[in-house]
Amino acid sequence: MVISGTEDLKSQYKRFIGRKILFILVTIAFTFAIAGIAALVGSYYPPISFVEVYTIIWQVIPKIVNNHGYIAAHGIDAFFREYLTGKEFVIWELRLPRIILGVFAGMGLAIAGTAMQGILRNPLASPFTLGISAGAGFGATLALIPGIALVGGEYFVIGNAFIFAMVPSFVIIGLSRYRRATPETMILAGIAMFYMFEGMTTLLRFSAIPEDEAEVFHWLVGTLGKASWANIIPVSAIVAICILPLIWKSWDLNVLGAGDEAAKSLGVNVERIRVYILLIASLLTAGIICFTGIIGFIGLVAPHICRMVIGGDNRFLIPASGFFGAALLLSADTLARTIVAMVLPVGAVTYFLGGPLFLYLILKRRREFW
Repeated sequence: MVISGTEDLKSQYKRFIGRKILFILVTIAFTFAIAGIAALVGSYYPPISFVEVYTIIWQVIPKIVNNHGYIAAHGIDAFFREYLTGKEFVIWELRLPRIILGVFAGMGLAIAGTAMQGILRNPLASPFTLGISAGAGFGATLALIPGIALVGGEYFVIGNAFIFAMVPSFVIIGLSRYRRATPETMILAGIAMFYMFEGMTTLLRFSAIPEDEAEVFHWLVGTLGKASWANIIPVSAIVAICILPLIWKSWDLNVLGAGDEAAKSLGVNVERIRVYILLIASLLTAGIICFTGIIGFIGLVAPHICRMVIGGDNRFLIPASGFFGAALLLSADTLARTIVAMVLPVGAVTYFLGGPLFLYLILKRRREFW
């Protein structure tokens, strides 16, 4: 009887793991499907069909490989203008960068939110509620309105946003290291930083001229409209570098979910792991939003939806949340480009969709996540 019971448990565990893997595969397929639909959306006439999109993608790759010398000398954008036809140019220069940036941004923000919720054991933890997004918004506003930038050159706005996005993280890390702050205190510190930066951003915007105010507004609501191959490279590098250590520490995140005392009894250095993961998640968030602007709710909603389906095992939850966040952001951006004649900022759509969706999840939830 004992052996039979053990076999039943093993079979149940395998089925449960299989369901998690299946969900991850479905989210990957869903992301590719949404990306294909997003590539069809645009004002080019005659419209480009689904088959043409993927045909064009495969046809241009050999051109890029055969002309790598020209690209190294003149840049990828010059190559596209010189060698690609109308439809090829529209797909590769205008639509693909936006789609790829959306995939990496949605993936990174969702995984950062998953990690923050895990280390703080709080369903409200996200890059937005911890003040990281507000810090980036203040940095960008400081560069755009009074022209005060900590980084020179063409990336003065991006540099400012990145530096100030890290300020709330270092404040929270300082509390954790030197004041032995609890997760609740860290959440409250993040909310305090959020209101401080929001207040300073409002003061700067109060004295702005209309042209600067319009640019600040578009940055604060978030957009994928400035996507280019030049900014895809740093964003993809940051996402790849930061995701790997978070997946590596996924088991420690699982142990932290049982409480600090339980984690310490299992040999986990709770303070060190919490600081390490918060720093990586903050770098991940800052590296994305300094290029896209503030895109809310992806890091909050995507982990919750995935957790409701596959549970809280971060070994599976982190990749699942990443792909689901990518699909969610791509869906919002595609909707933003089709809902009206003008292109809406994707951040406005994520706010509009994220609020009701989050309320629905709260009302339908039948159990606690922690």
